Amino acid sequence: MLTALNKDLKPFEELITSFSRGELKPHVEEHDRFPFGTLDVNLIEDAFRKIFDLGFLGIMLPEKFSGIGQGISAMCMMLGHVAEVDASYSLIILTSSLSQQIILNAGAEEIAEKVYPSANSAREYLISFPSFTDPGQATILPQVSSGREGYTITGKLDYLVLGNFSNWAVLPARTAGSKAYSFFLVNLNDQGVTKSNPIFSLGLHACPIVDIALDNVSARIIGEEGQGQKYFDMTSRIMHVATAAINAGIMRGSLKEAIEYTKEREQGGKAVINWSEVRMLLANMAIKSKAAELCVTQTCKAIDENLRDWGWISIASTLHVHDLACDVVTDGVQLLGGYGYMKDYGQEKRYRDARQVQALLGLVPLKKLALINEHIA
Repeated sequence: MLTALNKDLKPFEELITSFSRGELKPHVEEHDRFPFGTLDVNLIEDAFRKIFDLGFLGIMLPEKFSGIGQGISAMCMMLGHVAEVDASYSLIILTSSLSQQIILNAGAEEIAEKVYPSANSAREYLISFPSFTDPGQATILPQVSSGREGYTITGKLDYLVLGNFSNWAVLPARTAGSKAYSFFLVNLNDQGVTKSNPIFSLGLHACPIVDIALDNVSARIIGEEGQGQKYFDMTSRIMHVATAAINAGIMRGSLKEAIEYTKEREQGGKAVINWSEVRMLLANMAIKSKAAELCVTQTCKAIDENLRDWGWISIASTLHVHDLACDVVTDGVQLLGGYGYMKDYGQEKRYRDARQVQALLGLVPLKKLALINEHIA
């Protein structure tokens, strides 16, 4: 659908689709075991390298910083096609873009110039970020202090996406006694940084997440002190729809798997797809999947055209897509019967991934309360 808004995206769409099906699909089950099972980590690193070589990690980064310089429509198209195969890699691309947008929205171009043009690998290019958190909702954040030699951070931060892979992180921290927070660039190889083992999360396993502890770690401020929430809001209003695009892709994958299975599965001498009850379930999945794609497409259009209240449109449509996705992946499991709960078909992975995607960029109940409070006001 997104290529209907911009036909120039068609060749890019073909490249993404080819990569996802050719490079990611053969290894989905094996990638899903990372980092908890026996796996050649080189397999994951190889996928990271290919994503970096193709430029996917800089999809929205301006060309002057060695990015591709595309907008939110291209970003959502990419995330959807990748998520249709393996949503873990959509989270990798999303996390990279979140860090970039925080830096750019803060006007910290000197940091972008420091990190991106000189990067020769995904490890050097990726900047980890606590993608499941709205720092403004957090009661406790690391504390920052300043001195002659600059800023230092001490404290703990949970759920840092790609924290055990990338060299850099964009982290929120507060000055002691202040409610406001700021963002800082931190070198994760600093001797004062301690990383946990990868966290066993519900889904998105090929995108590892860790908790970190910081002990007097040197940090470089991003933008102005105390303006972290402003930069996060500027970023999240655009990037919420990107999380919706991930779940829209998961829905397409679930629907395709359900159709293929019900065509092949026979009972009573005929394929179960010919049963009216099965067809009705598939129809409902298809309707919700198309509705989700329309939400993503129209939200991207609203952002590109700078329509009034596009930020709240992005959040509202994303919350709706997440609800639809949870319905679709549940039906996708049920249509496969017992096989839906087995890793062989991927439906149980999509079920787990869709629910974890729902938690990106903060808690859903708090987003809904913020939305209605805006209307009441």
